[in-house]
Amino acid sequence: MKNNIYNFDTISKFHEMSGLPKPEHPLVSLVDYGLINYQTDEKEITWLQNFYTIGLKRDIQGKFIYGQQSYDFDEGLLAFVSPGQLVNLSTEIQTPRPSGFLLLIHNDFIWNTSLANNIKNYDFFGYAVNEALFLSEKEEMIITDIFMNIQREYNSNIDHFSQNIIIAQIELLLNYCERFYQRQFITRKKSSHHILERLENLLEDYFTGDEIASKGLPTAQYIAGSLNISTNYLGSLLKNLTGQTTQQHIHNKLIEKAKAKLSTTDLLVSEIAYELGFEHPQSFTKLFKAKTNLSPMEFKAKFN
Repeated sequence: MKNNIYNFDTISKFHEMSGLPKPEHPLVSLVDYGLINYQTDEKEITWLQNFYTIGLKRDIQGKFIYGQQSYDFDEGLLAFVSPGQLVNLSTEIQTPRPSGFLLLIHNDFIWNTSLANNIKNYDFFGYAVNEALFLSEKEEMIITDIFMNIQREYNSNIDHFSQNIIIAQIELLLNYCERFYQRQFITRKKSSHHILERLENLLEDYFTGDEIASKGLPTAQYIAGSLNISTNYLGSLLKNLTGQTTQQHIHNKLIEKAKAKLSTTDLLVSEIAYELGFEHPQSFTKLFKAKTNLSPMEFKAKFN
């Protein structure tokens, strides 16, 4: 039997489904994760939400799937969900129960503030839920302290300073998360390098296959999907490890293959352009010259 898909357009509706009291503030709420008791007999619950969620979950036993890879995990776990995303999770109560917090921030709360535009710049809200942030004990304490500051502020008497103070705390929280994500890219070199190896193999297979002529150059979306990670995550990973974008990696492989064909075959430039997925040879020539400072014909002439 297919589960219902719930629509949580307000934080109050999430509280109600979670078996929690009404929120102290209608647009921002810090939830104790250990108190959640979903009010449904379904083994899994699926919903769409109209608010941001930043979740810090502790005491998750066993393995956790991160970026489609399995890791043993003991430290704090921070995950991000943006409005409009579909969330699916088990409603079964674990023993011992996980603990931690969920910070819920409705779109209307950040409207017409500095955060309204800036929040789109934080890539981790675009990551898949399983591409979460691992925290050290010290990092977890920093995040928890900010959570508590936000809760204290909205539980105090609301005045015309309240929203600005809470927004400032949320921005501080997100900036710390950005710092911790950069650290994670560096410290998880083994898994990151594994993704780089898979990327290289994927591009090699694509450019030597028979379908490139009909399908054209691979897109960043295609590459990320083939690696089972999100486009934003792949872009951030490559930028941190190599200083290049996904498109630059694709172009580098293209130029490598083009040079090989120009220097070792008698194919015309137009034929090479077609074999590498270009509908118009002029586009191939323009890209090749931009990358090498030589036209394809000038490069080819060096080997005649």
